[in-house]
Amino acid sequence: MKSICMLDCLRIRRDGKTLRVSFMRWLMVLLLCGAACTGLAAPPVAAQPAPAAGQQASPAPAGPQQAYTLPPDKLAKAIALSRIRNILDGAGSLWGIAVLWLLLATRAAARLEAWTQRVTSLCWVQGLLFFAAFFLITALAGLPLDMYGHYAERSYQISVQSWAGWFADVIKSLALTVAVGTPLLLLFNWIVRGWPRRYWFVAWVATLPIMVVLVFGAPLIGPIFDKFEPLALHHAALVQQLEKVVARTGINIPPERMYLMKASAKTNGPNAYVTGLGATKRFVMWDTVTDRMPDDEVVFVFGHESGHYVLHHLPKGIALSAAGLFFVYWGCSTFAAGLVRRYGARWGAAGLASRTGFVALLLALSVAGFLLEPVSNAVSRHFEHQADVYGQEAIHGIVPDPQKTAVAAFNDLGKAWLDDPHPSPFIELWLYNHPSTQHRAEFAQHYDPWANGGHGKFFPR
Repeated sequence: MKSICMLDCLRIRRDGKTLRVSFMRWLMVLLLCGAACTGLAAPPVAAQPAPAAGQQASPAPAGPQQAYTLPPDKLAKAIALSRIRNILDGAGSLWGIAVLWLLLATRAAARLEAWTQRVTSLCWVQGLLFFAAFFLITALAGLPLDMYGHYAERSYQISVQSWAGWFADVIKSLALTVAVGTPLLLLFNWIVRGWPRRYWFVAWVATLPIMVVLVFGAPLIGPIFDKFEPLALHHAALVQQLEKVVARTGINIPPERMYLMKASAKTNGPNAYVTGLGATKRFVMWDTVTDRMPDDEVVFVFGHESGHYVLHHLPKGIALSAAGLFFVYWGCSTFAAGLVRRYGARWGAAGLASRTGFVALLLALSVAGFLLEPVSNAVSRHFEHQADVYGQEAIHGIVPDPQKTAVAAFNDLGKAWLDDPHPSPFIELWLYNHPSTQHRAEFAQHYDPWANGGHGKFFPR
């Protein structure tokens, strides 16, 4: 559960975005936990199969005492599936660290570096070969966990993607990783070689524009994996409803920047998100939302996503990432230097500037990313809560009952994705980049600033 936006963060590994996150995984090691605050991905406001498209009112969720409830059969499945997801999430992070350690401890990285030196005398070609092989090895090492994750999602009818289609996406993801990640790692390795004493600062300076480019270019990745069409082409009436929110919020997302993603070929889970910056800014709605969620809930979803732009969560996330990475890079440079001093001879690492030594630096960054995950997730949960409030206020006066609409949307979310109504507080602290579905639904149920003539936090009039 890594990243930001009500509709595409919480479910990174569940909703068909898993492979795109795999593509970013090692890039995020370089950009560290702060990159998760840029809004490159965001969790779904999900829905179970719902009334026919065009219905304007949502039924109130069951259960008078609890805002988010599940029937007994779904509750048992949600608890079981949540346990699997949490174990895979934690095990995946720890296994990624262990793989790096094994590459060093078994001298596999040193042997790979020696092989590239035998193949060519060109230093930059050596680097390209080394890091391309590095990405291939780490991807293969993580494949069993990814496969089991897909098996679990298929078993619980969350994913409907065939194994052939899944492996095709794996290949695309790996190709993107090698194509983009290899030159990036080569660049940072060159920085370590060129500025041996202050490389961490130079790397930090180089990271800043890369973060912006990744956020700006994120919309270009989607069409590689999925089909996108103009939302108005299939749901013109819905677009008219969304434009009411646009007019109220003042965001610059015209109909030509609203897209429909054909997600139903891969998943039963609904999702929507905003992505990009400036000229690439856009709103994306999955067809599993438009086909299965009542219109009032879709309007709430759009209001939430609008909040991320209006409240400047993307630039704030980048700024917070930049500030955090300054200290992370500095600390990891010291940690990695200590590792090489102590274990360098055993690992075959001549120094941090060597390819093998650079793997030790990636190990330090991976450990830091794991330990700081609760920090980045806390920032994300704060942003998501703000967007929840904004979304509920944005639809006030547009839908009959904003509270009921928001609570119904969160209940649809939990039912579709089989969210555990009562996750462990520790799990929520460490792994959730959004408040739990229960917390979000409870807040929505009681949030009524307009009572007794009051007004909202973001819409004072």
